[in-house]
Amino acid sequence: MVAIAEAAQAEQVRAGARFGSWPSWVMALVLALYLAGISFGSDDGFSPLVDGWLGLLSVWVPVFVGGLALYRARFRQLELVLASVAMASFAAGDTYYVLASAGGVTLPYPSLADIGYLGFYPLMLAALAVLVGRNARKMAWPVVLDGALGCLTAAAVLAVLLDPILGSAVEGPASLATVVAVAYPLFDLLLVAAFVGIGASQGRSVGSRWILLVLGLMIFAAADVGYALLELTGLYVLGTPLDMGWATGLALIAWWIAGSARGGSTRAVSARSIPAQTVPVLATVSALTVLILASELDVPPLAVALASLALVLAAAPLVFRQRIRLADMHRQAMTDELTGLPNRRALYTEVPPRLAADQRRRSALLLLDLDKFKEVNDSLGHDVGDRLLEQVAARLLGQLRAADLLARLGGDEFAIHLDGCDIGQAETVALKLRAALAEPFTLAGITLQASASIGIAMYPEQGEDLTVLLRKADMAMYKAKSTRSGHHVYLDDDDDSHGGERLRTLDELRRALLDDQLVLHYQPKVDLSTGAVRGVEALVRWEHPGRGLLYPDAFLVLVEEAGLMPAMTQIVFEKALDQAATWQAQGRALSVAVNLSASSLVDADLPDRIGAMVAERGLAPSVLVLEITEDFLMADRDRAHAILTRLRAIGVRIAVDDFGTGYSSLAYLRELPIDELKLDKSFVMPMADNPRATALVASTIALAHSLGLRMVAEGVEDSVAYADLAGYGCDVAQGFYMSRPIPAAELDAWLASRDPAGVRPEPAAYS
Repeated sequence: MVAIAEAAQAEQVRAGARFGSWPSWVMALVLALYLAGISFGSDDGFSPLVDGWLGLLSVWVPVFVGGLALYRARFRQLELVLASVAMASFAAGDTYYVLASAGGVTLPYPSLADIGYLGFYPLMLAALAVLVGRNARKMAWPVVLDGALGCLTAAAVLAVLLDPILGSAVEGPASLATVVAVAYPLFDLLLVAAFVGIGASQGRSVGSRWILLVLGLMIFAAADVGYALLELTGLYVLGTPLDMGWATGLALIAWWIAGSARGGSTRAVSARSIPAQTVPVLATVSALTVLILASELDVPPLAVALASLALVLAAAPLVFRQRIRLADMHRQAMTDELTGLPNRRALYTEVPPRLAADQRRRSALLLLDLDKFKEVNDSLGHDVGDRLLEQVAARLLGQLRAADLLARLGGDEFAIHLDGCDIGQAETVALKLRAALAEPFTLAGITLQASASIGIAMYPEQGEDLTVLLRKADMAMYKAKSTRSGHHVYLDDDDDSHGGERLRTLDELRRALLDDQLVLHYQPKVDLSTGAVRGVEALVRWEHPGRGLLYPDAFLVLVEEAGLMPAMTQIVFEKALDQAATWQAQGRALSVAVNLSASSLVDADLPDRIGAMVAERGLAPSVLVLEITEDFLMADRDRAHAILTRLRAIGVRIAVDDFGTGYSSLAYLRELPIDELKLDKSFVMPMADNPRATALVASTIALAHSLGLRMVAEGVEDSVAYADLAGYGCDVAQGFYMSRPIPAAELDAWLASRDPAGVRPEPAAYS
């Protein structure tokens, strides 16, 4: 999982603001000019400037703003795409109408302009339907009833207002013109009913962006109704303030699209601002008003039917209140609030009967855990982490059968019960789930790559009840994490012992951090032009009281999983800088390179803390070299730039570790503040037998120098590689040929034994 630091998050927000501000200002300026032109223009018929150019700009600029925002978000949200196409359809129809009017052409009814105008409504209704569908699973029955009440009541009231228009449209003989004339008010009725119903169902969590959409649609529909009533009486004139209604509505919809495409959290209206009974009370009063009017005036039957149905729905909660309340409480108790999936309680309720239904029928329990999910929460915030979990849940559901059960147990952990499957089928499903999650996620304008570890336990082989299956799937899942295999099937008691060993090691790791059991070994970095040692790389080791000296491969994965990396990084920095200060006091000017994990870089205070530690020891900041992997740099270049710039500002040097093994890009070498590249040993070691490897190394050294970077070669294990690298102009080398990583005291002796002219002692033995 790619982790994003707080500094990078702020940079993304600023970038989004820069992107969103100038189109919005252009749109506001066009609206202001159009309003001024309409307000102060003459009434001498069609004005090419106001009704022509400004009128067309006022409908096309919102289309441009929405399309630009969608392009930046890679068209990922279907409802926003539909809304943007709806605006474009309306703008196209308006363009045809305005151009015809400018040419003095009287258009027939209906015309091609009506195709564009009418296209707006089904597309916008489809956008609202997608918006509702995405959140439908989370809606409780009272919320659904509120939405239906608002929808029916709004439709009933609007049916009364639109009756003159509908009546006039259907008076004539049946024709295409009659159909089109009826379609406009009916579409307006559906549109108003839809957004009022959705607004009612949003209840007390109406977001600021949703308000933009509602206002836009309300103003748009009001302009439609006003136009129809004026046209009915022959009073409509082109170039009046009414024409601003459509442009203003489209602009508000465009602002909604731009804000939603950028992502991030939206401020919700206070829960106290909309009492729970507001929608039922207003709906009941409005429906009763329509029915009372129907007893005194000629009200259309459609309005009476809608108002009556609204009253029935309003009374339903009173009649069935207890049943609905109990059913809703049961549903909430069994449902995960965030994702809408069954929760842990539902899993324990539903799986045992499934197992007991046929004890000879094989099934599988999968336990899935996202890798490094904590980094997303720590860097982007829990709101973005929640959105990621929602998308993960949707992708997992898309890969399962209707008979399978997916539940969220809490945090980033999911359980899947696969009914009627063997080991091979369970592993196939695990691969499908991991492949689905491997597709990039876009959150808050940042692309994240997710991965997951899956443990599998089979019924009845590994257990005959859910508790045992969960425990064994959990052990298998941690085996998959530790081996980085992606998924693992619980097979035998070895997995049991592995689970126990993992827990013991975690406990011992926490104690090691407190009891100062971590030690550093140092590997010298030799200047190839002079043979002098200019610096060292500090490598952490664990002096285990019972198991002896442990190398990072034995414990770093557990350190990451347990969230202990920040504490370990702090200890490593302190020890490395203490040793650098000791060498400085002895007259040895040696730089110290420290590896920095991506998870450590989510700490926004890290640069300041490093600066303080260096200053406390009286060291020049350039003594410290931070080695950062290519994966971190490529994950999010904006974030990398923000972090590295702060580190470079205090004088720390930056090196790219394992260069060439990840997803390399020449662009980041030019854009990011980097001092040196460390060529991975996988390129250096084959040089003697592989001409291509030799050519690659030589060209990489030339590339580094052309960019003003130092080149460090790792894994130098013989004199041939040493001499070749020196011949190609490589700056620094480190490897077993010179010295393996050794404690500081041994390194002091090694340095003292070196000939000042650069003659090296015998190569150190491998260990």
